[in-house]
Amino acid sequence: MASTTYTADLKTFDELLARELYDLLKMRVDVFVVEQNCAYPELDGKDIDALHLRLLESGELLAAARILTPREPHDPSKIGRVVVSPAHRGKRLGDALMSEAISACERLYPAHPIALSAQAHLRRFYESFGFIVTSAEYLEDGIPHIDMVRQLAIQPSRILS
Repeated sequence: MASTTYTADLKTFDELLARELYDLLKMRVDVFVVEQNCAYPELDGKDIDALHLRLLESGELLAAARILTPREPHDPSKIGRVVVSPAHRGKRLGDALMSEAISACERLYPAHPIALSAQAHLRRFYESFGFIVTSAEYLEDGIPHIDMVRQLAIQPSRILS
């Protein structure tokens, strides 16, 4: 498999330029709606409060994911909308994207596990990053999914009294 050089950036919704947002949403619709033949509400209201991780090469969008902030002290951060451009598959960008996303979650939310809702056929891919299955298989928008969680890499130290 060929590899590629990329840069990663992480932006809030408001930091994305109009063209960057267009490219991001177009790639997601092209893959999740058109390629996977799945009519569902891609614009779900969560992008506005999410962080958007993008892998780029010379300004071209290669892959992307969104990270949702934990809402409560014991809630996980969440990685979702993990997508690689069809034109750039076979370059191990999915691996790079997940490594970058996990690193961002651990850096920004170190006391929180990381959760995701995975298409069931990608179970082994996510398990290779330390995620474990936490639900039975279920249908989401007609596609089999499973919930997965990656526990903290290093448990916070406790003060003993």
